[in-house]
Amino acid sequence: MSGRIFQSVIVQMKEATDKVIGVIDSDGVVVACNELSMVGSRLTRAAAILAESTEPITICEGRTFKIIGGWNSYFDYAVFVEGEDEQSRIICVLATIAFSEAKIHYEERYDKALFIKNIISDNTLLGDLYVRAKELNINVQVPRGVFLIRQLEKIDPAAIEIVQGLFPDKQKDFVFSVNETDIVLIKELMPNAERSELTKYAKQIEDTLNSELFVKTVIGVGSIAKHLRELAERYKEAQVAIEVGKVFDNEKMIIHYDNLGIGRIIYQLPTTLCEMFLSEVFKKSPIDALDQETLYTINKFFENNLNVSETSRKLFVHRNTLVYRLEKIKKLTGLDLREFDHAIVFKVALMVKKYLQSQSNK
Repeated sequence: MSGRIFQSVIVQMKEATDKVIGVIDSDGVVVACNELSMVGSRLTRAAAILAESTEPITICEGRTFKIIGGWNSYFDYAVFVEGEDEQSRIICVLATIAFSEAKIHYEERYDKALFIKNIISDNTLLGDLYVRAKELNINVQVPRGVFLIRQLEKIDPAAIEIVQGLFPDKQKDFVFSVNETDIVLIKELMPNAERSELTKYAKQIEDTLNSELFVKTVIGVGSIAKHLRELAERYKEAQVAIEVGKVFDNEKMIIHYDNLGIGRIIYQLPTTLCEMFLSEVFKKSPIDALDQETLYTINKFFENNLNVSETSRKLFVHRNTLVYRLEKIKKLTGLDLREFDHAIVFKVALMVKKYLQSQSNK
């Protein structure tokens, strides 16, 4: 943050007191002060004490210090006032309030990550988007990838720092938390970037979090945003990718919205329509009448592209045994899985059933 913002507040305080007032950063460097000769000097010992202190007010080397609250919970900036008396303490507290407000206003106005976060949250009007992007010097037309990183089972607050470390360019790449479990990465891409590049970044994140923090994640990946105004839609795609993947393919840890297929369509259907579809398809006997062995056989048959010989080999059964099972399924459901059209209907029905089960478990 620019020391000019703090300096402008100090100038306004000049008439209220003749005490020396200033601001130091986490390295102890004086970034603003009404005693101009002190700007740029270091209060190293005070910075070290403040970094460890849990007290609201700290006295050090004849000065009173108070940490400025902000977006971060750690020591970022601190106000100091010359003197150790009660008057110095009061001035320090009041000055900290003023500096905190100035800092918050600055970050709201000039923090690029906050701007991007507001875009994906649909909190920015289209007209404002162009004005703010110009103010912040953000290119609106470069391609960007949108990644939603969700921590599973174990949640580690350090995960966001790990992801920020992987993508340290804060002018082009933006990493922030949206809740306790979810981290968002907006990554600037090369002009002709393809989906394989998104997979590479997602894999890098997954492997690093797993190896360094032992955190298991699922990563939803939206399609590439060609313009800044598309980020909100791509973020929603990443959310849908995780939700749909959880229903239809919960073994995948990296899920692309573009690769959801028919599962994406089913996920958007009303449950009443899904129930109606199942009752129409299985007129002879409900899908629940099929036992686990039969369902396993059906899934293997689909996995092997409706090839009877290959499926029987994978199931370690005679070809005639598999044909008998398929005939049994036909009698129960009225669908012959050896016929392509029937197989499609049955496959969709299984997915619809899975979706309904996931909804009932919510």
